[in-house]
Amino acid sequence: MYYKETIRQMYDIGIGSLMIIFVVSLFIGAVTAVQFTYQLEGTLIPRYYIGYIVRDMAIIELAVTFSSIILAGKVGSNIASEIGGMRQKEHIDAMEIMGVNTASYLVLPKIIAALFMIPILVSVAAVVSIGGGYVAATSGTYSSEEFIEGLRSFFIPWNVCIMYIKAVVFAYILTSIACYQGYFVTGGNIELGQASTRAVVYGIICILIADYIIAVLLTG
Repeated sequence: MYYKETIRQMYDIGIGSLMIIFVVSLFIGAVTAVQFTYQLEGTLIPRYYIGYIVRDMAIIELAVTFSSIILAGKVGSNIASEIGGMRQKEHIDAMEIMGVNTASYLVLPKIIAALFMIPILVSVAAVVSIGGGYVAATSGTYSSEEFIEGLRSFFIPWNVCIMYIKAVVFAYILTSIACYQGYFVTGGNIELGQASTRAVVYGIICILIADYIIAVLLTG
């Protein structure tokens, strides 16, 4: 029962969010390349730096943070609405009467699924962002060789570790907050909508705070 629910949540979180992550990451990488290309014009900074900047910005910050914020809105609201609807319809009370540990059954599979799938989505977002930056940069005055030289320059493997640490922390934050808001919702449909809104808002705020704390601790 737990295994099937975990697999279902992994499908909903992972496959269900793949397209929006792909589209957003593609344009984030493209916009980053265009903006830095504009900033580097007329300077003495080597042209290949654009690939280096796009790579590190995507890995360290843009891919993981933007993806988590998007997932806080999509996945967080869905989780809060799903659990909150079960609470309002007294499905949770019925399950507790049957002896089911509802907190474990409803919350744990969602957290486990998020801890597995969100780092994978972040990996996809990082690759797609770099690809979007490559397309945008090479469509202008930069050559493919210059961008690839930048991608291969000054690479620090620890940055990838930072990305996955952020992904795991953000995954736990957004799912746990959404589960809490849905599990303890009271009242009718208005309160359920407010709980979903709180799940998104609180999740995004906590993600941004955690992003700053992790950046200070791991890059200081």
